[in-house]
Amino acid sequence: MVFYFTATGNSLYVAKEMEAHPISIAQAIHDKEKMYCADQIGIVCPVFGHEMPDLVKEFLKVSRFETDYLYILLTYGNRHGGAAELAKEYAESLGLRPAYINVILMADNFLPGFDMEEQKHMDKKVDEQISRIQADIAKRKIYISPVTEEDRNIHRIFLAYIAKTGSGTAHDFYEITDECVGCGICTKVCPKKCFHLEGQKSVWNSEGCISCMACIHSCPMMAIHLKMPEKNPHARYRNENISLCEIVKANNQWGNEPAQ
Repeated sequence: MVFYFTATGNSLYVAKEMEAHPISIAQAIHDKEKMYCADQIGIVCPVFGHEMPDLVKEFLKVSRFETDYLYILLTYGNRHGGAAELAKEYAESLGLRPAYINVILMADNFLPGFDMEEQKHMDKKVDEQISRIQADIAKRKIYISPVTEEDRNIHRIFLAYIAKTGSGTAHDFYEITDECVGCGICTKVCPKKCFHLEGQKSVWNSEGCISCMACIHSCPMMAIHLKMPEKNPHARYRNENISLCEIVKANNQWGNEPAQ
C-alpha cells in the first residue's frame, strides 16, 4: 500500500514505481475511516521548505496505520535541508515509527529559483535512485537517510528567512492574467480547492493554499504567474512520465461538480 501527494508528477512517478496503483493523499484525506492495514505502507511526497507538505502532515495526523514496515520517500530538487530527519521527527511526534526514510533527487519545480527548461534536461539518475530504494524495501532495510550539520543549517537559514520576510504565507502568491480562457484545469489540479470560475475566468482564493504550484505548472495558457520574479516565466514543468489527466485524477476536489 502506497500513498502519495503530487503537484507536478515527480512523487507520483516514484509512487507508481513502488506500486502499480498508489493512493492519492488528496483523495484519501476524505476517507471516513482512515484506518489502513497492510504488510508494508509507503508515503511518497515532495518536500516544501525541506518538510513534508501540510496536506501530507494532516493526513498522517488523522490516519492510523497498521503495518510491520512503514517507509517514507521524499522527492526534492536542490537541497533537502535534512528532510529525512524532519520527517522522522514529525512522524514520531504522532507515534509513528518509520523503518525507512530516504530522499530522491529529481527536477526542482520552484519557479523563482530554477529554469524549468534546464530542469527538464538535467539527468539526475532518478531511475537508478529508485532501483536502489526498491532493493532496500524488498529487503525490509532499516534506514534513515543521513543528515549533516550543513543540512540542518540550511533549514535554519530558510526558517529565519521566512520569519523575516513573511514569504511563507500564500495570501498574495499568484496572479491570473487575461490569458486565462476559463478551461478550469487549475480548479482540477489544486488539491485544496482554491480555484473556481467566475464569468469564464479563473479566480484564486488563498485560503488553504499550500503553495504546491500544481496550478501554475498545469495551466495550458501560462495564465497564472507568481507575484515574484520567476527564473524563466515562459517555462513550466510536469514529469515526462506523468500525464495531466493523472494529476487531475490525483488532486481534483470537485468531482463532477462544476467549479463555479
